[in-house]
Amino acid sequence: MEYFIIAFAVLSGLYFHWWLMVRIRRWSNRDLALSMAGDDEAKRAYMLEQLAEAQRRKVGRKELEPWLQCAAAAYPGNSD
Repeated sequence: MEYFIIAFAVLSGLYFHWWLMVRIRRWSNRDLALSMAGDDEAKRAYMLEQLAEAQRRKVGRKELEPWLQCAAAAYPGNSD
């Protein structure tokens, strides 16, 4: 019975750690995308769409920021 309790506690801790890391990664990616949009609500929605597209394309963690910067530069509402 002690082994079961120890195994349950360890597995619960590992699962919670994994879940927390996934949530923090999602929050940081969302904050990154929204920080590039500024206060423009339309651009914020556009950047969230681009973040979802990056996730569909499985853009890596290191490539995500440059990918989002290119998407922000290609925003149709940019005043050039």
